[in-house]
Amino acid sequence: MTNAIYASSIPVFKQMLGGLKAVLRKAEAHATEKKIDPNALLQARLFPDMFPLLRQVQVATDFAKSVSARLAGVEVPKLEETEQTFGDLQARIDTVLAFMEGLDVAKFDEAATREIITQAGTPKEKRFTGQSYLLNYGLPHFFFHTTTAYAILRHNGVDVGKKDYIGTY
Repeated sequence: MTNAIYASSIPVFKQMLGGLKAVLRKAEAHATEKKIDPNALLQARLFPDMFPLLRQVQVATDFAKSVSARLAGVEVPKLEETEQTFGDLQARIDTVLAFMEGLDVAKFDEAATREIITQAGTPKEKRFTGQSYLLNYGLPHFFFHTTTAYAILRHNGVDVGKKDYIGTY
């Protein structure tokens, strides 16, 4: 029998991160072709109070790795946030994809009912079942940041479309 939590998380994260990688490749090629400083795109925002593209990608990958780890009941890997280039962001995505690839599907057997506590011991502590954590918290946040990264690049003239965003499935 297929594990519903695994099937609703890992393949979805992998697909969307693959799409994000493709969008970032197109953005880097766009910057080169148009002789645009890559930092103009990496630091672009949709609105001044929003994160720039670089941070959107970091946060999207953070959600993919942390949600996956918590659902599997393993320690969330720490990633430094030192990325400064499109290549750095690609490498970050590859690191997260490799982490998820290494997660055994059996680790997700109790994921739906596992208690997930975010920011334990802080005033912002939240408690979830694994299913609620994935469906009501993790995926919506992940999709927000991947969509915003796409929108920043599209808004800045990068020739990307829905097929790029969706990735390969």
